[in-house]
Amino acid sequence: MTRSIWAWARLLGGAGILALVLWRLGTGAFLDGLRVLDAGALAAALVIGAATTLLSAWRWCLVARGLGLKLSLRAATADYYQALFLNAALPGGVLGDVGRAVQHGRAEGDVGRGVRAVVLERTAGQLVLLLVGGLVLVFVPSPVLSLLKEHAAGVAAVSVTVILAGGIALLALRRLRRGASRAATAARIGVSEIRVGLLSRRNGPGVLIASAAVLAGHLATFMVAARAAGSAASLLQLAPLLLLALIAMGLPVNMGGWGPREGVMAWAFGAAGLSAAQGLTIAVAYGILAFVAAAPGAAIVLLRVVARPKAQPTVTTSSVRFVAPVSPAPVMASRPVIVPALLPVTQLQDARLADGPVAAAPHPVAQLPVPRRTVVRQPAYSGGVAA
Repeated sequence: MTRSIWAWARLLGGAGILALVLWRLGTGAFLDGLRVLDAGALAAALVIGAATTLLSAWRWCLVARGLGLKLSLRAATADYYQALFLNAALPGGVLGDVGRAVQHGRAEGDVGRGVRAVVLERTAGQLVLLLVGGLVLVFVPSPVLSLLKEHAAGVAAVSVTVILAGGIALLALRRLRRGASRAATAARIGVSEIRVGLLSRRNGPGVLIASAAVLAGHLATFMVAARAAGSAASLLQLAPLLLLALIAMGLPVNMGGWGPREGVMAWAFGAAGLSAAQGLTIAVAYGILAFVAAAPGAAIVLLRVVARPKAQPTVTTSSVRFVAPVSPAPVMASRPVIVPALLPVTQLQDARLADGPVAAAPHPVAQLPVPRRTVVRQPAYSGGVAA
């Protein structure tokens, strides 16, 4: 019940933000996002999407192999495309990632580790986004930087609180790992998998490079949308606004990514002295380009559904009866016939016994010679000394 309520809250929250933006700016800016895209922009989105998907799949392979799971780049790319399409087409924005995590975990015989591999892979991308976005928003002029300067005291207080909370959490985690409870075991496993999956010398550089390249691909797609919408602003001027929109897309209140992105883009463009309507148009155009970039995942879903084998009828042992068959040798009335037991009933059709009873063959174990019992006389004891 709680999960259902939370899922509906996420959808209604994203729909509410989108409805508020449309109410303030009208539907014209939203429809412009559909009209400004041409074949060149769609082709660019497909090419950039292919590169970012391949890099994301490579990052997933690194993390999964670091956790001891087998995953080829070809299979990871196909699963990632399918996940991207399902994330964009279905409400919630995470159902595709859940599906690929569970599917890979089942294939490897460890669903928990498969899920943790996907969580770590996505977390790595979000951490790089937050790090790069934070640095850009703090040092590059933008409406966010202006707000930070106006509320410097509050920002400093919040920063100190976050740092102290992080330090306390690390100390608590270190103490928790020393225990023998189930939570302590889970904490040790989590820290160990973070080290080998993300921070090791073998995986760390590759995960960092892939995450940075994927972020650059998302910014390039945003720039394609901005140029299609008629924006002539430079990359340095747009970078803080676009990174802020990418961070907003990670909020757990959206409909397949729609909602917070449009609201943040409209506010950021308006606060930066640009047109809020143009910000909404760019956000809508980016949403369409992202969906087009994930469109190959629809073909993968279709191919897998068509190629899925149909369930074969199963035969249970309870539906088959076994009886003693008739011996093929001539049956004498005066002697019983010894026949092997447990043959299908189909071999008894049209069989007849001329005379005499039919006896089931004894169990093979019963035909073995029975060893004679050897009686070992136990020594008598007197006063604790063997006699």
